[in-house]
Amino acid sequence: MRKALWLRKDRVFQNLDPHERGWFPGSSAPLSPKLALLGFVGLCLLVGAASGGLTANSLRTWYLTLTAPPLTPPRWVFGPVWAVLYVMIGVAGWLVWRRSVNVRPLRLWGWQLLANALWAPAFFGLHRPDLGLVMIAAILVLTGLTIDAFARVSRLAAWLMVPYLIWICFTAYLNVGFCWLNRF
Repeated sequence: MRKALWLRKDRVFQNLDPHERGWFPGSSAPLSPKLALLGFVGLCLLVGAASGGLTANSLRTWYLTLTAPPLTPPRWVFGPVWAVLYVMIGVAGWLVWRRSVNVRPLRLWGWQLLANALWAPAFFGLHRPDLGLVMIAAILVLTGLTIDAFARVSRLAAWLMVPYLIWICFTAYLNVGFCWLNRF
């Protein structure tokens, strides 16, 4: 008789057989890889949609009153760039989920996604670029750790996270610029 290991801290939500994923912890019904991929990408896109919803009003009002740093792209660029990055982040997480029996890489992935989700409320929702900068620092550290952990499981997954890290570095530059030029 097979027992699910979802109660063990080192194997959260994973069965004894890493190739057999249940619908829920302890389930014997395998989770379709396509459905799991949809879930990973969907979660990332949901974070992006929620961030977009939080920023929409501020982009039309408060953001326009700020002095922007050099190299700030037009506002319309951010949506498509983030959409592509969220798909890549989701695929990277899915690739690691399919191959890893170690939960640490996916925990790091989840933490960086949570930090990402908190950046928009800090910067745009609270009108606090300084607080956004703290969130960007956390995202940078967590994304670096995630890439390192992913590289041990799937080089492709790690490389899929690199454009996101580069974009976060650029976002950090913009965030510092907004803080500096607007005295936050």
